[in-house]
Amino acid sequence: MKLPAILAAAAAILASCVADVHRPPNETAPASFRVALDTSRGTVVIEVTRASGPIGADRFYSMVKAGYLDGARFFRVVPGFVAQFGLSGTPERTKAWDSPIKDDAVVPGNSNVRGTVVFAMTSDRDSRTSQLFINLADNRNLDQQRFVPIGRVVSGMENVDRFFTGYGEAPDQDLITSQGNAYLGKNFPSLDFIRTARLAP
Repeated sequence: MKLPAILAAAAAILASCVADVHRPPNETAPASFRVALDTSRGTVVIEVTRASGPIGADRFYSMVKAGYLDGARFFRVVPGFVAQFGLSGTPERTKAWDSPIKDDAVVPGNSNVRGTVVFAMTSDRDSRTSQLFINLADNRNLDQQRFVPIGRVVSGMENVDRFFTGYGEAPDQDLITSQGNAYLGKNFPSLDFIRTARLAP
């Protein structure tokens, strides 16, 4: 094999290895679990009940186990509405987790009340990927728009209420996706963030 062909083969193998590092695992979450977010404002504990939204619960569980949320910013914090997160600080990781999951069925009584944790999505069906938000108020109007809570904050909601709100919806999600924390750190340095996200007892 000639040298250019060898180099090309080696590059392909390396690219495959990098992709494997960032590729989302496909894990089934337990019936219930807790996630501790070590944020710049203090600890926030989320309790997830898989029956509320099994597909979303599995994705969130896998994201946490993979360390995907470490370093992620709360890039959209709108007072009285939501605190949104879930775009990685590393563009390659965001891209790897951009594969959409199917919608969960709406469970009666599972409403978008204050403190619930929900996957963000577009108006299209089956468009959830890695972005989530915490409801900062009772947003029951979202129930009719197919937003399915997968869990809720059981500790540290006072820390969520302290997240920086000064940028509103100004951070550009396309630029976060393509540039990660390099873009956010330069243009929105006061954003609060997740140091680590880990499964908790």
